[in-house]
Amino acid sequence: MHSDSFSVLLVSKNEKIISQMNALLMPPLFELTKTSDFTEARRLVSERTFNIIITDSGDGYDTDFAVHVADSNSVVLLLVPGELFDEISYQMEGYGIITLSKPFESFYLYSMMKVAIAVHYKVTALSSQTVKLKAKMDEIRIANRAKMLLMQNLNMTEQEAHRYLEKEAMDRGIKRTALAEEIIKTYAE
Repeated sequence: MHSDSFSVLLVSKNEKIISQMNALLMPPLFELTKTSDFTEARRLVSERTFNIIITDSGDGYDTDFAVHVADSNSVVLLLVPGELFDEISYQMEGYGIITLSKPFESFYLYSMMKVAIAVHYKVTALSSQTVKLKAKMDEIRIANRAKMLLMQNLNMTEQEAHRYLEKEAMDRGIKRTALAEEIIKTYAE
């Protein structure tokens, strides 16, 4: 389950922050991509997926990019001035954005990167579960549609239609969903 490397996008114009990130986020654990331009950052995010995105809000009010990428599977860390931390952190929590107060010590940043890595693993696991649940719901929807059509066209009860789907799929050695799709094609016209 563990990655060999984490892709990180850093969006900042602050040379001190860039220097701190370069010192901390080194290969082989991190693959760091840097840009100082939010337009470039949007292009990079549209071209590939980053495990972690760190964005520097500058004066604290440039949070649009962080909100824009919050819907992705990336863990988003937003750097904000210490005096605005409470206000901006409160606003960003609803988007699932982790807010960090700047300036910061390297140990604080290291700790937050460990949190981001843990969150990344959790998001990845939940995304996988969501995909599986959606597929299962689609299978159920298709099977229910086929059962309804069998009940309407062949006067079967719900139990008989269910039993027919199970037995016919097993007898023919095909998935129940494939049989249900055949039934839908046959009777839905």
